[in-house]
Amino acid sequence: MNGVIAEISYRALLGRRRVWLLVLLPAVLLALAVLLRVVDAGGERAAVMLLQTFAVGTMLPLLGLIAGTGVIAPEIDDGTVVHLLAKPISRPVIAQTKFLVAASVVAVFAAVPTFAAAYLLIGLESGVASGFALGALIGGVAYAAVFMLLGTVTRHAVTIGIAYAVIWEGVVGNFVPGARRFSIQQWSQTVADQVSSSAFLTTEITLGFAAAALLLVTVGAVVWAGQRLRSFSLTGDE
Repeated sequence: MNGVIAEISYRALLGRRRVWLLVLLPAVLLALAVLLRVVDAGGERAAVMLLQTFAVGTMLPLLGLIAGTGVIAPEIDDGTVVHLLAKPISRPVIAQTKFLVAASVVAVFAAVPTFAAAYLLIGLESGVASGFALGALIGGVAYAAVFMLLGTVTRHAVTIGIAYAVIWEGVVGNFVPGARRFSIQQWSQTVADQVSSSAFLTTEITLGFAAAALLLVTVGAVVWAGQRLRSFSLTGDE
């Protein structure tokens, strides 16, 4: 990890309009949890449903998209990546640093609010809060890697990323049984299910498969992103 690149990436990601999107999504999750608590519509079933549909199903992939593309895609689009590539720094190191920045941002803005929302509703009951927080943490890291890679592959990373999050993760991954094995969202829920003892949370994917898939996707995406950066010339073109 390169400290200078990390500092620049954090400033760029948290100093632009993206930070408001990073804050907005967790704020909505917490507001929904408070609303359910106020109207006395909470309970374990409601908590699990909220965390499945919004925290992991909606917020997590969008946060991964914002952070993952935000650490690299803007620099490629405006050509400033040329100055970075001109420095005597290994391009895989650049990719790894960008990934760590994106992953840490997603971890803070996804895992912490997810735990807080569950705790507001049911406390530590059945391990729901800790389970979904861990699932959001691990899944968020994988999303950050995938979307960072996407930012190095195409200049339409945000558009393609939204389509992926909505169509594949939101629709196909939830409603097509066979496709669930290839969904980061479903892998995250599997992790949550292993930690939680809630009867309202059940998944079809084994922990062994989910853990291996998350590791493979994360490492593979970061390595591939580093190779993609190697293909860029100092003019910013491939």
